[in-house]
Amino acid sequence: MSASTVSRVRLVFALAALVLAACTTTPPRKPQPVDRSLAHIEAQGDGREIVMYSLGLLDVGYQFGGNNPEAGLDCSGMVRFVYKKALGIDLPRTAADIASRTRPIAESRLQAGDLVFFNTLGKPYSHVGIYLGDGKFVHAPSSRGKIRVESMSLPYFSSRFEGARTVFAQGK
Repeated sequence: MSASTVSRVRLVFALAALVLAACTTTPPRKPQPVDRSLAHIEAQGDGREIVMYSLGLLDVGYQFGGNNPEAGLDCSGMVRFVYKKALGIDLPRTAADIASRTRPIAESRLQAGDLVFFNTLGKPYSHVGIYLGDGKFVHAPSSRGKIRVESMSLPYFSSRFEGARTVFAQGK
């Protein structure tokens, strides 16, 4: 065999090996769809009022410092707006201030209408949402975003979860 024939044979074997290796690799996993279904949400009393007002704001645009749906809302503006309209409760302006004026509760005791806090800016209580039930919450995510429902179990949120808090009395 000539040197060029040997080179071609080696090239053919190398290509065949690559093709076979490609056939045995696992294809990349498709990201799992986010479950935003509200079918299993259960809320009573004041929690139901909070949930209903929150869901009425879905798709409202984000606006840093926003206080009303017409101009847009940020996370704490949304929470403030909902609690004021639904229950007549005035909450402070920032997520951290809201956290400081509400009562901590165990994540296992979360009920619809409670608040969930996240560290999204490298500082505690920098983001807040309203818990809906069934492991979901509603929030105003960020610039270029709109108010939407998310799952607490998404890696982004579960890794940044700071805690749950409530404005409700013990028994709601």
